[in-house]
Amino acid sequence: MKTLNLDQNKRYSYADYLTWMDDVRRELFDGFIKLMTPAPSRQHQKISAKLMKIWGVYLENRQCEVYHAPSDVRFPKDKTNKEDKQVFTVLQPDVYVICDLTKMDDRGCLGAPDLVIEIISPKNPHRDTKDKFEIYQQHGVREYWIVGPNDETVTVFVLDENGKFQFKGLYAGNDKIPVNIFNGDLKVDLTEVFMQ
Repeated sequence: MKTLNLDQNKRYSYADYLTWMDDVRRELFDGFIKLMTPAPSRQHQKISAKLMKIWGVYLENRQCEVYHAPSDVRFPKDKTNKEDKQVFTVLQPDVYVICDLTKMDDRGCLGAPDLVIEIISPKNPHRDTKDKFEIYQQHGVREYWIVGPNDETVTVFVLDENGKFQFKGLYAGNDKIPVNIFNGDLKVDLTEVFMQ
């Protein structure tokens, strides 16, 4: 399939994004295109699959659901106007958990998930640790995990009552991460996430 020649300096909406029929993976950061790597590494995929399995087992027969990339999460700037042409930020988190299922439709999630997990790409760590961090914070994601595949760590941030992410902990080795959105009822064992 032919790659589209899109203007990287132009601001696009989700309505535009829906018309791009090629094999290139993109996200929109306030309307500006950010290209994604064509395919994640094998290590990235293994970690993502293990996290999906852990979440899938825990969430069975519960009101929340878990999804993984590629799945569009649309962040409307104005909560009252959610039309495609008014949405300018579209991300594809590696893994996300959503408990308000009214935000889900056949195209993904419209609004903030409850928990987002990003697995750092060695080619662009800044995107997960700064750019996406700010977007998730601004739009009210309740809990954000940043997974470092090379050093086998998970950094956890939780949204406070003022809408700011607070550092909750850096986990490694045989730590068990208490999931804050479930008041610690689920503890994710890192030996299951990073085992070879």
